[in-house]
Amino acid sequence: MPDYLDHASGVEAQFTQMALERQLATTARAQNQHAHSQTHCLDCGEEIPSALRAAQQHVTLCIECAADAEKRARLTR
Repeated sequence: MPDYLDHASGVEAQFTQMALERQLATTARAQNQHAHSQTHCLDCGEEIPSALRAAQQHVTLCIECAADAEKRARLTR
């Protein structure tokens, strides 16, 4: 029985490590993107219009996702 538990624990540790590495890679990519703003939305992946990127520094979300984020923020207050 301990062999199964040890194996399951090892598999869980591997999945946790992979998830952490994925998150760190995503964060590093986001930080290394164009210093002015993102070219694509971090939530949906759609391209952020160049006019919005030029008008507002450090844009990371498209208009629709930004509006959704604001709605969620208001609901949690």
